[in-house]
Formats: sequence, C-alpha cells, structure tokens
Amino acid sequence: MFADWALASLHHLAIFTLAATLAAELALLTIDVDAKAIGRLARIDMAYGLSATAVVIVGIARVIWGAKGYEYYMANHIFWTKMVLFAIVGLLSIAPTLRYLGWRKALRADAAFRPATAEVARMRIYLWAEAAFFLAIPVAAAAMARGYGMAN
Repeated sequence: MFADWALASLHHLAIFTLAATLAAELALLTIDVDAKAIGRLARIDMAYGLSATAVVIVGIARVIWGAKGYEYYMANHIFWTKMVLFAIVGLLSIAPTLRYLGWRKALRADAAFRPATAEVARMRIYLWAEAAFFLAIPVAAAAMARGYGMAN
C-alpha cells in the first residue's frame, strides 16, 4: 500500500513539474527572444527533459509495482492511449529542444544573435501543440482510474 502511494505521489509530482516547465517555456518564448531568454529557455528545457524522464521511470515502476498490477495496464486501451499521447508530446518537444541548443550555439558565436521572428513563432506552435496533447493525458488518466478501457 505504501509503495503504491509513494509511486503515485512521485509520478504526479513529475507530471506537474513537466506541466510547469512547459508553461514556463510558453511564457518565456515571446517574439523578442534575447540572449538572457535563450539561456533560460535552454535551462527550462533541460528541466522539462529531466521531468519527462522521471515521469517515464516512475510510471514504469507504477505499472510493475503499483496496486493495480501489470495486467491491468497492459489490457487497458486507455492506458495505451495515454502512452501514445505522451509519445506525441515527447516527439513534439524535439524540435524546440534542438532549436534552443542551436540558438545557444549561435549566441556563443555572435553575442548579438537573435532568432528570427518566424522561427520563434514556429517553436511556439510546437509548444502549443505539446500543451494540447498534454492536456488530453489527465482526461484519459481520469477515465482509466475509474475502470474505463478494460475489455469486458
């Protein structure tokens, strides 16, 4: 019982951290991105990656050692929907991560570097898409927690 509670708590903390870092990236990535913002975006994105890694690791631990048991998750199609949604969020996060790294490299080469407005706008589209898919995950989680998704 304690292990299930501890794993659920850690999983939720990692998920909320992931949501907070995504929101921070959206708030910071404005049309006028300066050198300070580029550094902050890179650091926030690193926290985003670390929290996503924690979500996955603790989530796997919940599947293996959680109270519902491995079989519950493997047989639940809503669980698999959540996994697909999380994978989409992860895939969408690749472009902004690579862009931030590129901007940081360009900034090291030229202290006056500023990303193009169109490029910043494109990265905001990726972040909003991540947020949209991310918001669907707790909806699926709430359904799954209530027993939906099991074959009868």
